[in-house]
Amino acid sequence: MGYACRYMAVHMLTRLDIHSVRNLKQARLDGLAQSNILHGPNGSGKTSVLESIHLLSTARSFRSVTARSVISHGSNELTVYGEVIREGGSHRLPLGIQRDRSGAADIRVAGATVRSAAQLAAELPVLLLNSDSFNLLTGSPRDRRRFLDWGVFHVEHGFFANWQRFQRCIKQRNALLRRGNIASAELASWSAELATAGEALTASRERYFARLQARFTQVIAAVLPDSAPVSLHFRRGWDRDRCYHEVLEGGLPVDAEQGYTRSGPQRADIRILSGDVSAADTLSRGQQKLVVSALKLAQGHLHSEDRAAGQCVFLLDDLPSELDEWHLRLVCDEITRMGAQVFISCIDLPSLQSVWQADGPVSVFHVEQGRITEQ
Repeated sequence: MGYACRYMAVHMLTRLDIHSVRNLKQARLDGLAQSNILHGPNGSGKTSVLESIHLLSTARSFRSVTARSVISHGSNELTVYGEVIREGGSHRLPLGIQRDRSGAADIRVAGATVRSAAQLAAELPVLLLNSDSFNLLTGSPRDRRRFLDWGVFHVEHGFFANWQRFQRCIKQRNALLRRGNIASAELASWSAELATAGEALTASRERYFARLQARFTQVIAAVLPDSAPVSLHFRRGWDRDRCYHEVLEGGLPVDAEQGYTRSGPQRADIRILSGDVSAADTLSRGQQKLVVSALKLAQGHLHSEDRAAGQCVFLLDDLPSELDEWHLRLVCDEITRMGAQVFISCIDLPSLQSVWQADGPVSVFHVEQGRITEQ
């Protein structure tokens, strides 16, 4: 395939130290490779290793809303430390995250304290594929917006600031709408700024989505060749034939009555269709996993194509589940073709090794009762 070139792995985690993350009281993973397999029984701590890497990238868990439930029993705080190697292998960047039971976070990049977790995400971008990834099909539009915005954040460098601007503007406009006695000049000012931010935010999303749509079409054909065509369609959150400022002005009476802004980028969504019907309603569980896998892989390809963003790290929790051997092999082939660093958890090691044909080195770790042993 034309897109199946191998990209330079710019971001690669070479060391991981975990302290007090669930049942992982203290663990160190040295000698991490491009492919890393974690195997062991259910409840052994495999997913907690992936969760620790996610914490190191985002300062938050993908399994719990609060830090309190992630911290090991008897501990007051958790700590995850890692070293990321950059292109050429000449520089190792230390990253660290510490969370206490109150939720307070201490984030370190190269030994210096930073205020925003966005700086972690820029240095260690991770893409997670787990059971919650099905929400891209069956969940709310918010799940799909988060997925889309992750990609835009990493390839459009002004996106995050504009996203923050939009959030600030819509919060202020909604507060004025709920107040009832609206000062028209103040509302008009916030509406104008909201329209500008909303148009810019949506333009970034649309540019990225056009690339995502094209890449997804290629990936889904590779991993799900035996199904009706699956397609993506972007909805911007308001009538595309009208400018956003016009929509805000025209909708003001109803917005004031309802007390919130009804139209805009906060209502954007991605429709995922199998043929001409919703993929969530027609595809089997295994086919749905292939679709969400293709979405994540397409996003990984786009991330790799941006030289400034570099390669991302994939976290694949229980990848073999719900896939037959043939489709699992197709997904594995697509992942290895990308050349990204991968962390895969599984219960049955031989079944995964039979389909995982990595070109580079593979590190295998056995996880049991919170203890990790390299094999």
